[in-house]
Amino acid sequence: MSAATSTRPADATVGAVDTHCPYCALQCGMTLSPAGRASVRVRPRDPSAGGLCQKGWAAAALLGSPARLTTPLVRDGGALRPASWDEAVGLVARRIKEITADRGPDAVAVFGGGGLTNEKAYLLGKFARVALGTSQVDYNGRFCMSSAAAAAHRAFGLDRGLPFPLTDLEGADAVLLAGANPAETMPPFLSHLRRAMDAGGLIVVDPRRTPTAERAALHLAPVPGTDLALALGIFHAAVADGRLDHGFVGDRTTGFDEAWRVAAAWWPERVERVTGVAAADQRRAAAILAEAASAYVLTARGTEQHSTGVDTVGAWINLALALGLPGRRGSGWGCLTGQGNGQGGREHGQKADQLPGYRRIDDPTARAHVAGVWGVEPSALPGPGRSAFELLDALGTPDGPSALLVFASNPVVSAPHSARVADRLAALDLLVVADIVLSETARAADVVLPITQWAEEDGTLTNLEGRVLLRRRALAPPPGVRTDLEVLHDLAVRLGQPPERFPADPETVFTELRAASEGGPADYSGVTWDRLRAGERLHWPVPAGPAFRRPGHQGTPRLFLDRFAHPDGRARFAAVDHKGPAEPPDEEFPLYAITGRVLQHYQSGAQTRRVEELRAAVPEAYVEVHPDTAERAGLRDGAAAAVVGRRGRVLATVRCVPSMRPDVVFLPFHFPGAQRANLVTNPALDPVSRMPEFKVCAVRLSPAGEREAQ
Repeated sequence: MSAATSTRPADATVGAVDTHCPYCALQCGMTLSPAGRASVRVRPRDPSAGGLCQKGWAAAALLGSPARLTTPLVRDGGALRPASWDEAVGLVARRIKEITADRGPDAVAVFGGGGLTNEKAYLLGKFARVALGTSQVDYNGRFCMSSAAAAAHRAFGLDRGLPFPLTDLEGADAVLLAGANPAETMPPFLSHLRRAMDAGGLIVVDPRRTPTAERAALHLAPVPGTDLALALGIFHAAVADGRLDHGFVGDRTTGFDEAWRVAAAWWPERVERVTGVAAADQRRAAAILAEAASAYVLTARGTEQHSTGVDTVGAWINLALALGLPGRRGSGWGCLTGQGNGQGGREHGQKADQLPGYRRIDDPTARAHVAGVWGVEPSALPGPGRSAFELLDALGTPDGPSALLVFASNPVVSAPHSARVADRLAALDLLVVADIVLSETARAADVVLPITQWAEEDGTLTNLEGRVLLRRRALAPPPGVRTDLEVLHDLAVRLGQPPERFPADPETVFTELRAASEGGPADYSGVTWDRLRAGERLHWPVPAGPAFRRPGHQGTPRLFLDRFAHPDGRARFAAVDHKGPAEPPDEEFPLYAITGRVLQHYQSGAQTRRVEELRAAVPEAYVEVHPDTAERAGLRDGAAAAVVGRRGRVLATVRCVPSMRPDVVFLPFHFPGAQRANLVTNPALDPVSRMPEFKVCAVRLSPAGEREAQ
């Protein structure tokens, strides 16, 4: 594939710049070469690790897109008009002061994103809690990894997506992927699974016959919403067939007996009746994992985005623990993080219940430490606020915020029950959006602030293996565009904060982040930009001791080799049981709808839909459906269909796919307007993680021209 180019001029940066892709949590290395003042050439830095996917190759195209925002916009008479930075930021600061004076600090909320650098995520959380004094801060990562994070913390005492280096997977003889389709979501990842694929050891759990499932030796296709039952069945098979690692379970875990009392009732034949997965295939999966010299169980959004997501991930962790996989070199459990900084983004304070360093906001010791770094009293820090959907759902209500600041997120498209979210945004007294393009959320804003893109700024991110990476600036932003850090600095000063409390220089912010994280579970105190510039591979925790006296710690690429992070050093089995989806099909809505990503697009599509190469490949929403299901609905391949649920109606083009289950339809979630998959998704929340049930809801299918009663 040819290198992507932009029409943006380069700045004084000389020669090629090594940096990282702006998209998924692989954060593939790439080299950007400004060619004169006309284009930017993209090259992969490590072709042997899978190179770049189509999105990565095309990443530079957006730098010169005519859709790029380059001036602030202010709503005037119902329309957005250009404004100066002084006018726009002054208006925001004035309205925030008025709203907080009238209704208190919690009347202003902040919504962040998993694509923000560590420095931005850190300063955004600090801005919310110190400059605004609000507890109402969360981010779109709540929609991504929160269930896996909660399950991992419950099992191991600590959450890091992959608690081992990504390259360890290259030695695996067997890998079970549950709810993951990396062939489309992160294609270079497959290069790490070559050995498992060649050995016939790749197992894929997915209701669809995805491109990843096509590569598997064993594809398990459960009824949507029955993943937990399937995990219990494989766990049962492993124990009943004598594959339990008694030594590991006895020496390094607790809670097996309680977990087994539940799983004992889920023998494979019973599980087959619930999930549709043959009992023989459940036993075969257990055998493949148990007999491999090196085996991994990996989970992703398909297992997490359920109202029982934490327990579902916990069931897969139980299987891994029963086989003795976690905490050993060459085996383990891990989670495939989705967003570019999904890991670091939640570690440093933009999540409602966490402070920097992955500290709990309700822990007095943690509050005292962070307050000391920030120069405020611990009592001044607000407590935990609403989780992401609960925050969005409360906007504009009598007890909810009446102002919202959005950074690096597009909830009008990405949130469940998105019509409800759009209504709540419209009810606000003030909506401020910082973005690089006029996203669907930005179109609804009162003030839009144009900010820099990935290649126009320095900063760090933390990839799916917990490795801290330095993203380098390769070219100057357009005139009139500012960084998120500059925006937060300006706003904080106008709200009365000392200028030095909110620095705009990313390396200065990172130095403060190091101090705030020191001693916490995600300790970055030993990480420095100089070490990252020198090419050191640093996986957190990287402690440095008080006041950074010992900066030479080499990091922790493999967690739990000696002990797990619970006080007794043992991992915990979880006694979890199958409940099923919050909204099963019925006579009125007889089909399961599931959602997911496609190769060419990313998240809400706000960026990738503006890259011609990517947009042309998949220009609009479609619905995958079995041919027989389409025929029963009076539809054929290529027809315009309505996917109708209890909360809304999605318009999409029919794609007849013979491998689809007859009771399932699939919708990609990257498209706006009437094509939003999230018009039908269910906002039912997991009781622990507060993650919505994106992955399954009940719908019916009909020709798009027919009027549907809502």
